[in-house]
Parts: sequence; structure tokens; C-alpha cells
Amino acid sequence: MDNVTVREMTVDDIDEVMEIEHASFAIPWKREAFVGEVEQNNFAVYYVIEDENRIFGYCGLWMIIDEAHITNIAILPSHRGKGYGALLFGHVIEQAVEKGAIMLSLEVRVSNTGAQHMYRKFGLVPGGIRKQYYTDNGEDALVMWVNFHDER
Repeated sequence: MDNVTVREMTVDDIDEVMEIEHASFAIPWKREAFVGEVEQNNFAVYYVIEDENRIFGYCGLWMIIDEAHITNIAILPSHRGKGYGALLFGHVIEQAVEKGAIMLSLEVRVSNTGAQHMYRKFGLVPGGIRKQYYTDNGEDALVMWVNFHDER
């Protein structure tokens, strides 16, 4: 993982992020959604992970008072299974805690056991099901969360 860095996303990164988005999701976000998140949403901070100036992953974080929510996280298929998702997710969690988060939540497909396993390594536990959450196939989402005060 030499030469790999995580930093805040800028509008200039969105074209590369769109490549990741289209490679990762059946119904990708539109470019305008990312522009709005980066430029206008005061609750949002997005991060990219890159190697030698090539972005290969990103993660979105919403901070609302003391609650953090992961909006999305994706790694290019060619870079999956190498620990980059955990590196990125760990950095975003650190940022959330630094910004005052007491708890963090996210939704993940019930079929995405690999991601669930990674989230559990960071202390997240299942908190419920959102029925038919994903519009591409009606799959349920598992809500996972962690209370940082319980972790200390």
C-alpha cells in the first residue's frame, strides 16, 4: 500500500469517481449528485483513495451534529480484495470521530457479506432491515451501526 493516500474529494475528482461509480453500482449516482454533495451539502464530506494520482475508490460521509452516516463507499473492481476498502473506511471513521461523531450508521445489501464482514471489524453491528431498499432489484438493506462511546 505504498504511495496510497486518502484525501478529501474535490469537484475535479468527480470524473474519476464516476468511473468507479459505474463499475460498482447497477444504478449509479449522476454526476450532478456528486457535485451537489461536494459543493453544496454542508453536512457532507467525501474522501478518495488514490495511488500515484489515480483515484480507485471513494467514500461519502454525512455529519449531522454528532451522528455520522456513510452514504456510499466503492473501490474499483481491479483494486478489491487488497485491503483498500478497509484503509479508506478506517480513515473515514477516524475523520468522523475527529468531527465529533458519537455514532455511525450505514446501509449495506443483505447479500454483500464481504462488506458486512469488513464493517464488523470496525465494530459495526446489525441494527435492522430496510425492506426493498435497493431500487434496482428490491433487495433489502441491512442497517449497521456503531456507538463510539461503547467502543472506548
